[in-house]
Order: sequence, then C-alpha cells, then structure tokens
Amino acid sequence: MTQPHHAEPSVPEALPIGEKAAQSFTEGLPHTLGPYLPVPGRIPDWPYTKIGQWKNDVPALSQSWRDALTVWKREHLVRLGYNDLQYQRADLSWSQRNFVQAQMMVEDRYFYDPVQRCYTIDRYLDDLEQRYGGLDSVLIWFIYPNIGIDDRNQTELASDLPGGIAGLKQVVADFHRRGVKVFLPTMPWDQGTNDSHKSDWLSVVELTRLVNADGINGDTYSGLPQVFRETSDQLGHPLVLQPESTTQLREGLIWNTQSWGKVSPEMVQVIPVVSKLKWLEPRHMINLENRWCRNRSNDLQFIFFNGVGYNAWENIWGIWNQFTQRDAATLKRIASIYRQFPTLMVSADWAPYAQTLQNGVFSSSFPGAACTLWTIVNRNEFALSGEQLDVAHEEGSSYYDLWQGLPLQAGISGGRATLSMSLEARGFGAVMALRSGAAMPGMDEFLAKMAALAEVPLQSLSGQWTPLQQQMVEIVPTQPASSAPEGMLLIPAAQFNFVVQGVEIEGATDAGTGFQYPWESGPRRHHRQRLDLKPFYIDRTPVTNAQFQRFIEATHYAPPDNHHFLKDWIDGTAPAGWDNKPVTWVSIEDARAYCRWAGKRLPHEWEWQYAAQGSDERLYPWGNSWNAAAVPPPNKGRNVLPPADVDAHPLGASPFGLLDLVGNVWQWTDEFVDEHTRAAALRGGSSYQPQSSHWYFPPSYRLDQHGKYLLLAPCKDRSACLGFRCVVDA
Repeated sequence: MTQPHHAEPSVPEALPIGEKAAQSFTEGLPHTLGPYLPVPGRIPDWPYTKIGQWKNDVPALSQSWRDALTVWKREHLVRLGYNDLQYQRADLSWSQRNFVQAQMMVEDRYFYDPVQRCYTIDRYLDDLEQRYGGLDSVLIWFIYPNIGIDDRNQTELASDLPGGIAGLKQVVADFHRRGVKVFLPTMPWDQGTNDSHKSDWLSVVELTRLVNADGINGDTYSGLPQVFRETSDQLGHPLVLQPESTTQLREGLIWNTQSWGKVSPEMVQVIPVVSKLKWLEPRHMINLENRWCRNRSNDLQFIFFNGVGYNAWENIWGIWNQFTQRDAATLKRIASIYRQFPTLMVSADWAPYAQTLQNGVFSSSFPGAACTLWTIVNRNEFALSGEQLDVAHEEGSSYYDLWQGLPLQAGISGGRATLSMSLEARGFGAVMALRSGAAMPGMDEFLAKMAALAEVPLQSLSGQWTPLQQQMVEIVPTQPASSAPEGMLLIPAAQFNFVVQGVEIEGATDAGTGFQYPWESGPRRHHRQRLDLKPFYIDRTPVTNAQFQRFIEATHYAPPDNHHFLKDWIDGTAPAGWDNKPVTWVSIEDARAYCRWAGKRLPHEWEWQYAAQGSDERLYPWGNSWNAAAVPPPNKGRNVLPPADVDAHPLGASPFGLLDLVGNVWQWTDEFVDEHTRAAALRGGSSYQPQSSHWYFPPSYRLDQHGKYLLLAPCKDRSACLGFRCVVDA
C-alpha cells in the first residue's frame, strides 16, 4: 500500500537526558508515524494519541508505534516524579472499578418525589439497571444551574435539600445499600455568593465526611489540587478525586486517581485514538463525558477499545438527553464484561492495536495471570464475519466469544490462534483466552448472561433520539370579577404576539432545551405565537410582606415543608420597614396557597408579559432604551440586600401602569413538567447579580426573555430574590 509522506517532527539538536535514545529509536520508522509519534518532550498537549491517518497499515505499524510510545511513557513519568502510592491504597482502589457513572440532578423526579416528599433511590437505580445495566457511582448534583439566584453558596445548598444534611446522608446510605459509590461536586468559580470563610477544599471535604460520600468531582478542574488529597486524609475521610477534564492533568495524575475524559474531534476518525492517561497509568479510571451526544456509537467504541469507563449523563441541567435503545443495550453489554473482569481492565500490560485481520476492525489486549481479554470494535458501517483476530497461542488454552456468550473454536497454526466471529455494523466483540488449568469462577453463568443479551442484535434496536415531551401545569381560572379588585389593574382583551426566549446557559438551540408551550411539538429555547387574550386583572405590584401577613393571620398557613419559609421574617412578621417590600422566600406552592385564599391565581407567562409590554413588543416596561433610574441599582456584592419597595421606581411603569416588573425580584409564572424534571418560568430578573463567574443563574431584565428555574421541593426552591403577583379573570 502506498503511504502518504509526512514531515518528521522537529527535534532540537541538544536533547535532554534520555531523549537522544528516543530520537535514535525513531530513526528509520515509517514517515506515516511522524506527526503522531509522541517523541518524548515533544508530545502535543492532547488527551489522546493515535497511530495515524485512516489509510495507514495499522497491523504493520502497531508494534513499532507501541515501542515508541513506551519510551515516551518512561521519560514522561520520570519527569513527573511519578509514584503510584495512591493507586496502591486499598481505601481508594474502588476507583479502578468505577466503570459507569451518572451525573444525577437532584431535581430528577426519579430521584425525589415532591408529592410524597421522599427520596426514591430504588426507583432511580432500577430504571438505570433495566435500561443500561446500572451504575458503579453517582455524582449528586445540587448546585448549578440554580446557584446565584440568591447568595446561597455551594455547600449551603446541600443543607437546603429535603431533610437537610441528614437527608443527604440517608441518600448516600441508600446508594451504598445498592453498591453505588457517591461523589459530590466542588466548584472553584463559586466566589461570588455568601463567603463561607473556609477554603473550598475544607468546606467540601467536611461536607463529604458529614454525609459519608466517597469522592469529589472537580467542576471545571483539569486536576484537583493536591490539597484536597491532603485535607481528606487529615480529616480521616479518604476520597477519590475526579477532575472534570484530563487535558492538563500532568502531575495531578499522581493523586487524581480518576477523571472525566472529554471527547476529541479525532475520535470520529476510523482509527480509534488511545487515551494518554490510560497509557501512562492503566489503573487511572477515566469516565468519558459527552453530555450532548445523541448517537453514542463513537463514545462506546472509544471506551471499549481503551478499557475505560463512561459518564452516563442523561439529565443535563434539567434537559433530558436519554440513551437510545441501541446505545443503552450496548453499554449494558460493555459494563457486564467490565464488571466480570475488573482487574483485566486495569492491566499494566494492556496494549492497543492488537493484531486484527480485517480492515476497519481494531482491538486491544488486556493480559492477566490466568487469561487475556481482547476488546474489538468494528469501525465499518457494514457487518463482518469470518476471521477477525490473530493472537499468540499457548498450549491448552481455550477461547470464548464473550460478546456472544459462546465458546470459540480457534484455528491453531505455528503458535498462533486465528479467531473467527461475526461483528455487527459499527459493532463490538470480546474474546477471552483462558490458559490451561486456570479456573474462572462464574464463567458459565456469565456466558449464559451474555448469550441472553446477544439474542437481541444491537442493530435491531432503535437508534433514534427524540426529545422528552413537557406539559404545562394547569392554572385553574378564577371566578370572574366585574370590576378591578383592590390593588389590581384591568388588562383588556387583545391579540398579543408572544415572543420570548430562554436565557439559560446550557443547551444552545437543541431540541429539548427550554419549555414546551401547549401549541408546540417539543421543548425549545425560542418561542413565537400570536395569542387571543381575554381580559384579566393583575396586581399593580408584586405581593408585599404586609399583604402576605394578612394571609398568614387569616389562614394560619403553615406549609408541610417549612424550611426557609419567610426566612427574612422575625417572630412571624416582616422586619420593620419591610411592609411595602415584595414578599420573598415563598415557593410556588406558597404563592398558589396565597392566590387561592385571595380568590386569585398566578399569571400565565404570556399574561405577565403582555401586562408588562403592551402591544408594541418593547424590551422594557418603559420602552426600548435602558433607563437605570427605572429599577433598583444592581447588587454585585456577595450578599443579597433587602429588596426595594414595590413602588419605589415609578419610572419603571408599564403601558398599563404596572410597577416593579423588572430588576427587583424574580416573579413566579408557569410551571412545566416532563417525566424527569419540573421547572418554572421566572420573569423580571432581580437586582442580585453575583460576580466571579458566568455560570451563575443568568440575570435578565428584558421582557422577551425568561429564566428556567429547576424545581425540587419548597425547601430548596424558596429564594431571597423570588416573589410573585396575582391575576383575576375578568
């Protein structure tokens, strides 16, 4: 085969000690290796490496490529001053079996039932076991994207979960009961909310110790600092450290015994890439993360070729990106093999690019004391049958097709074994060679399990992804009023052009992002619909503390979940001078209770917008040009300040005379529900705008924008910057 010519990598004349040997070693190698050959000290700063372009003769080049990469590995580890003490620790060794992890949103309705007010860990795990074989660990996510709607910091939000810290500790215990390890997140960018007066590492490690969690995931970290390792050991609660990214891990490999792996554009090429960190330290378990992927075929072939794990992330900040049937069944079979042979997957002698016999088929070997495992991926878009693998044969060895759950009859010749099997299009295979006299407990049961899974070909399962459907929670009409109730204004009937978009940070314009209104086919970020609105009355201002006080006195309302209810009040009443400020620290359930007592209801989002905007599609209640005098000044400090009085900014009045629509406190409107998530459309924005990161809950004063606020339970949903106003039907 004619090979393309590439320039040799540039190597300086004066090489550091050890690199001259590497330079001489590479002399005479095929030119096709040049751009991809990791010469020590010159390897690009990528998380992956590979043999070369798709036209290369991989079987002919694989051994020399591995030899060169071995030189790079030795030199690189020396320069890092590498030691493997953390990987030898028995208390952290479980990370080497952490094959399938899920980042789990606490707002997922499979995890918490807001009606029964209880955690439902078994329901959550049963679903995942049925679909893709279950989890080895879970990352419990309780912070972003709601953090920053007020000044609660990342560790304070843990206390606001149902049941508080004790509730979270029970959740961890329930996961442990099912054999699932638990990670909690840390976010170095959270420097704009309430100051805990502790270091991040101390705050987060103390929290993990309180609830008995097993590890820390470092959001945005390319390597958790060593101080996390030291602090967890000093506090007597050793933790597995798992940064979000592997690209810049470098010496952090020594104490970060796990990491996420980010997807690289090179992973879609025919020749599968090799994970650098897996090559440097085979016991370092990577969980590949590709959150927005709809077709996970490339992901799953990459992990199987490298013997690494997967982050099975479906609930992405409340946006549901479920595995297709085909991908779920694939992961179940991969995870079954991993869990049956966990020590092989971290074999010190694993070797990518084992000898395959058909074009577009690639394999890696994972040798052990009693057996060797080969994982196989077919990168072709068509099925293949016949001879696939050529391996060294030891006398008396027996062979098994693990993917199909069958014994294999090998063709033996000249000390080599030729192994034949069928591979589906874009499919997988796994072969084991069991040495003579070696015992493999549970092998018969495992083969039977895999044979049962193989009865359904992967290609017969649907690979079609569809967004999850949402429903808007009904708002029951009120008794019609013939005249304006006290403090309310008439909004006349009109044909209104409802144009709005979400300001949530994630999801771009993908299907499934944002909300689904009754006239739409699925959730989306941008909305436009001409609506015929009936007349209604709406509060001139948000409900005030004084008004809510009258409700409490009349009804003795006490919510079943009262955590943070009217948190700013003192001894059952608002602070002095707060009567005319908007009531806050009320959940959407509290707001609805007030509305029922008053014979009112919450506004639909389009009603709120029409009352604020009128018919000319203006950007702000007062017009299209920004007017800082029409709203409270923005608060960019670390702590929430008291809201302004509801009538303090008359220049902010809408065409219909409404006040305090934007820039003081967010306001409740519609709620949307799908099978996994509840969320509310918030309008108006607040004056609180924490700094230090763009990941905080996005502010918005514009009338053509809304916020998406994930709902869990009143204890966490209530906020210092969230109030409401009411509507009565005319």
